[in-house]
Amino acid sequence: MTEFEMTDADLDELLAAMKPQPLIMLQCGMPASQQERANAAWAVLGKRMGFDPMSVKPSRPGQPRFFYARALPPSALLSPR
Repeated sequence: MTEFEMTDADLDELLAAMKPQPLIMLQCGMPASQQERANAAWAVLGKRMGFDPMSVKPSRPGQPRFFYARALPPSALLSPR
């Protein structure tokens, strides 16, 4: 596991994704749940910073910007052509 540090902007994006959203009854189907939105936000951050989003663990109590995660190999960070 490698320790990562996200920016304040990254933390704000994660927290915004985890906020509850009102349910509006439309015929468009159910919106994404808080958990699904949080997982998607971690996936975006993981792709940008180079870690597996499903391996995240807190590293410093009281400091949410720091966390441990499994670093992705460099070949996984290359975008397909």
